Amino acid sequence: MNKIRKGDQVIVLAGRDKGRRGTVARRVDDDHLVVEGVNVVKKHVKPNPMKGTTGGVVDKTMPIHQSNVAIYNPATGKADRVGIRLLDDGKKMRVYKSSGEAIKA
Repeated sequence: MNKIRKGDQVIVLAGRDKGRRGTVARRVDDDHLVVEGVNVVKKHVKPNPMKGTTGGVVDKTMPIHQSNVAIYNPATGKADRVGIRLLDDGKKMRVYKSSGEAIKA
């Protein structure tokens, strides 16, 4: 079970975007995720007349390692760790470590 999922609000803990908050757009693999507005780089692209794309310099959001982000807790307004609680019916539920309340996804 991934502790950070698509659609979660996260805060960047390390790197040049430290302190910036964004929403997880997608997971690239088990360790990397793309956060909107975080780790944006300039990418030089060649024109491709077959696809109808023009060349130039474009902004592209690159993946960031999940160890460098923490989930945002709106109750405290700070970054928080994620714990997993096992329910009576055998299902797993994500909770905030600081308060123990469930994470609404």
